[in-house]
Amino acid sequence: MYPHEIAQRQSDLGQLDYSALTVPAASVADFDPLELERLRQCVERYGGDHNLVGLADEELIGALGLIRRYENRKVPTVAGILILGKEGAIRENLPTHEVAFQVLQETEVRVNEFRKMSLLKTFEWVEQQFQARMEERELQAGLFRVPVPNYDARSFREAFVNALVHRDYTRLGAVHVRFEAEAIVISNPGGFVEGVTLANLLVVEPRPRNPLLADAIKRIGLAERTGRGIDLIYQGLLRYGRPGPDYRRSDSKSVVVILPGGQADLGMLQTIIEEERRLGHPLPVDSLIGLGLLRHERRVDVARVAGSIQKDEATARQVVERLVEAGLAEAHGVKGGRTYTLSPNVYRQTGQPADYVRQAGFDAIQQEQMVLQYVQSHGRITRKDVVALCRISEDQASRLLRKLLSQKKLRPKGNGRSRYYVYS
Repeated sequence: MYPHEIAQRQSDLGQLDYSALTVPAASVADFDPLELERLRQCVERYGGDHNLVGLADEELIGALGLIRRYENRKVPTVAGILILGKEGAIRENLPTHEVAFQVLQETEVRVNEFRKMSLLKTFEWVEQQFQARMEERELQAGLFRVPVPNYDARSFREAFVNALVHRDYTRLGAVHVRFEAEAIVISNPGGFVEGVTLANLLVVEPRPRNPLLADAIKRIGLAERTGRGIDLIYQGLLRYGRPGPDYRRSDSKSVVVILPGGQADLGMLQTIIEEERRLGHPLPVDSLIGLGLLRHERRVDVARVAGSIQKDEATARQVVERLVEAGLAEAHGVKGGRTYTLSPNVYRQTGQPADYVRQAGFDAIQQEQMVLQYVQSHGRITRKDVVALCRISEDQASRLLRKLLSQKKLRPKGNGRSRYYVYS
């Protein structure tokens, strides 16, 4: 391994906090007083740790771990240079740090800017670019008007801050923020740290690549204090009826997240708002994921929900059954063949009542046709075959077969467990 690869691997494994390393070639003189003032303003504006506000400059810098003692003198840490460093000091001591903001319109590049600035200044610059492209409409929900943005600001902020905090600063490459057609794509150098995968993003314990930098950013107020910013990203997207964040482009060298935007599903948003008012608190992330799954896939089973919330089937069953109790979902079938759709009330709310009929009303007819088609293809069918074919319980299969017998479409052969059915 090359020397820089050793540092990268240690960082991936959580054995090295690169942001906590001292920068011997730098000094406290490389800190920008304007950035120190910006830090104090950010603590006030974003609701950071108010214990920091009353500290003197040197105490504040020390409390955040931005300076450390090295050979009997105080020198900046990597996190210190990133947060408070002058642009010249950043370019000289941390040449890997860079942020790009791009706007694409089909194949045309409208904006393509690269900056090497302190993290706080970078955050404000990108947020200004984001706000300039924000569009809002309003939804009348009861007596209140609810703003409906084309992109959720909280989701964007958490995703962008995650890219800055969790990027690999030993690698060359920029953090990219790219506006595409109805989506924002955010990427950063460095893949997921050891133990974090696409299959456990929602449930794994927070494992920052740069713990000192992550802690400082949280105390300043730019990131979610509990380390569960991924939940906020999901909530901000799913609440408006949009798909959740997409991390599937990520690989071992970079993390890429796509935040869908564009038109919100106003009917779904109104349904969620009404349910939250009834409950007196926001819907949990698992419930929002379940609703989103039902909205986009129409019909799901417990196993599908479990995979989406990244939890076991017992927990997934509790999630969907709570949606059924709240009148937001409807169950079909029993036991292992149980499936779920959105309730007729939700379909009416979203202006698509016919979709409910397509999902629930045609089941009996579809099942009859499936059974008859099976007999036509294979010559006969058993009750066990009907259970597997239609994904229903044994009792439901028996009722379906009795109905086809009464209509003289099928006739039985054999007795007991050897019984099967053929065309009448």
